[in-house]
Amino acid sequence: MTAVPTSAATKRNVARLAFWSIVVAFVVLGLKLLAWWLTGSVALYSDALESTVNVIAALAAFWAIRISHTPADQDHPFGHHKAEYFSAVLEGVLIVLAALMILVEVARAWDQPVDLAQPWVGLGVNGIAALINLIFAQILIRAGTSARSPALVADGRHIMTDVVTSVGVIGGLVAAALTGWVVLDSALAVIVALNILWQGWHVIGSSMQGLMDRAVDKDEHLRIRDIISANSKGALEVHDLKTRIAGRATFIEFHLIVDGDMTVRESHVICDRIEEALRTESPSVRITIHVEPDDEAKLPPGTVAVPFA
Repeated sequence: MTAVPTSAATKRNVARLAFWSIVVAFVVLGLKLLAWWLTGSVALYSDALESTVNVIAALAAFWAIRISHTPADQDHPFGHHKAEYFSAVLEGVLIVLAALMILVEVARAWDQPVDLAQPWVGLGVNGIAALINLIFAQILIRAGTSARSPALVADGRHIMTDVVTSVGVIGGLVAAALTGWVVLDSALAVIVALNILWQGWHVIGSSMQGLMDRAVDKDEHLRIRDIISANSKGALEVHDLKTRIAGRATFIEFHLIVDGDMTVRESHVICDRIEEALRTESPSVRITIHVEPDDEAKLPPGTVAVPFA
């Protein structure tokens, strides 16, 4: 399993990055709006519109991360980990809306093409914005993956699509400025919109999987099984191994078969050993073990864990 740090320092780092993503989003939006104002390019307008979504998404991610780190309470005894998925779904919806707004603007510009004003200055400003986005997106994705923060990862991936969009727009507008083919401006905006639609669908889909209690992937499932098997000495069998992911937390549940004459204390020692081994690999795991007597066994004698299915 991938180790997931849960220290107070890690929580502060995630919250700090979420806050700075808001600041960076506003700076980048300002630069892209300036680039659009300098050139009048519909492609740069579409790029700036996507950055407007970044600002809203950054605000939503900051809120969701703060909620997700709230300790469990009476109404939410399993914690608030899934709050980040709502932020990611909202970001996906906003991405789709931005793409539709871009297509509306393209339809207007297609009928009345506008010559680009000060294209080189505008492209330079947009290039600076793209570079800022590239650096910060890498930071968000690495930190979000390490801390299992869906909101940070979604924000980072969305910003990376913004970078790709910006690079495509800059390259296309360079060609438009050199050739004088103004129609390239609108054509680029259409490509931007389609790319944004695809990314929005991907963000929504992955977030919905999290809300639907998606299990860990096959490799991690097998890793969990191996850890349980290696630390279940004294037990007769483990079956019905189930997992689900909720933001940073991974919930693990299984049935532990022991000799019917074993004392509660002895079986508890086995459970403690398994739990400690799992938490050593991933401190964020939440473990539920159902201890049962040997007449509840389901597998052939000597089998310690269920295969992945």
